[in-house]
Amino acid sequence: QTASSAIKGAIQLGIGYTVGNLTSKPDRDVLMQDFYVVESVFLPSEGSNLTPAHHYPDFRFKTYAPLAFRYFRELFGIKPDDYLYSICSEPLIELSNPGASGSLFFVTSGDEFIIKTVQHKEAEFLQKLLPGYYMNLNQNPRTLLPKFYGLYCVQSGGINIRIVVMNNVLPRALKMHFTYDLKGSTYKRRASRKEREKSNPTFKDLDFLQDMHEGLYFDSETHSALMKTLQRDCRVLESFKIMDYSLLLGIHILNSNIKEKEEECSQSTSDAKRHGGQKVLYSTAMESIQGPGKSGDSVTTETTNTMGGIPAKSHKGEKLLLFMGIIDILQSYRLMKKLEHSWKALVYDGDTVSVHRPSFYADRFLKFMNARVFKKVQALKPSPSKKRCNSITALKAASQEIVCAVSQKWKDEKHGMLAEGQSYASLDEEVLGSHHRPDLVPSTLSLFEAVSLATTLSSSSLNVDDNCQRDQPRLYSSSKGLPSSSTFTLGDSAIYLTSEQSTLEIENDNASVLDVYL
Repeated sequence: QTASSAIKGAIQLGIGYTVGNLTSKPDRDVLMQDFYVVESVFLPSEGSNLTPAHHYPDFRFKTYAPLAFRYFRELFGIKPDDYLYSICSEPLIELSNPGASGSLFFVTSGDEFIIKTVQHKEAEFLQKLLPGYYMNLNQNPRTLLPKFYGLYCVQSGGINIRIVVMNNVLPRALKMHFTYDLKGSTYKRRASRKEREKSNPTFKDLDFLQDMHEGLYFDSETHSALMKTLQRDCRVLESFKIMDYSLLLGIHILNSNIKEKEEECSQSTSDAKRHGGQKVLYSTAMESIQGPGKSGDSVTTETTNTMGGIPAKSHKGEKLLLFMGIIDILQSYRLMKKLEHSWKALVYDGDTVSVHRPSFYADRFLKFMNARVFKKVQALKPSPSKKRCNSITALKAASQEIVCAVSQKWKDEKHGMLAEGQSYASLDEEVLGSHHRPDLVPSTLSLFEAVSLATTLSSSSLNVDDNCQRDQPRLYSSSKGLPSSSTFTLGDSAIYLTSEQSTLEIENDNASVLDVYL
């Protein structure tokens, strides 16, 4: 019921005072009791010795676990000056709330932080969650879970307004063509008519299955990193007995029309001062799943500012940037939620409703994301081309034994042809001269010689004369003329002797060119 302008002003004044006051406290390790500390300060409108005067009603400002949240902010690279500047330098921007919770949402002008009002039970639950949250962030700061930077309470006129400061998942500098709130359930998971009438509606699971029925496609590395992050996060939430959370998914289409791009460019230039340098570590979607070293260069162009989005493609082949984060994690599976699930399960299919026990909820959530939303592009193996395989770049060490074994077999069958006991050097000369029998492989080859021979055979064309064909050991069938290709297998490798010319051409020509594949 309180005017949002008064709330925004009180939030900025209170955070400005408490964070500024916290800088005077020395750094030290976070102790268990630090998670349960509550600091309170009274800010009268006329001001006091410690607090500034303001034109809002008198209010009391409470800060929960100030030292613990200071540690969280340091973990994400947020300096106190940047935190204060982002929140207090310019008026907060109020956002419309698509959810059913009735919470107020404010975003800082620099697009860094979201400030959300929470219920008393949620604030209490977050306080209890802090020690486990601290442990999880220490082990893995790269997570799609919300990053909490502060928990506060504004008391004014007998009303308590609890707020939490979090990371902003969807940057305003890029237009989100589609926004989805996905839970993995189907019961009543369609955006309302009122929601659809908004300029930027937030759609739900059934809308996604209708609009993006083929899902979103990633390269295998990104898909693997994303699913591992989701699995890890869901297990953490399950261990805290948390359910009813959602994946907030923003989709920006890179192939959108030129007019939209021009609008985005003008908006991004106006926000250039704000986005000059990212202050928060691990805050973008791409950093959350695999770190800052990777980017969407394969999908985007150099002129496109990805804003930390994850590159993907739609089933239509459109290039996309995805922004995502897990939201609404402050719902514990307590008595009221258990009663809600039991009532809905009696009336509807219990497995489709959103409220469910945490383990089932996590498994259904992950299954939905893996099977229906995020899909991996299946890379097709290119077929070997005769034109491209003229050089052999690598040879397995096992080939030495294989070649020696096969050459020994040839020696047993045609030992008369090997009576000269050719050295590798003489064989090399004969291959280059193309006058004797280039198909003979020495019976004792070192690995170096095998590599050299392979290179020699592949780099020089092998001319097979009619006179030579009568004497040489036949690697092909005894039918008239050379077949177009013949193969014999060497363990896990194979040699292909492929003729460039057809049988008819060979009858008219004295020589044919063979390509050798190892």
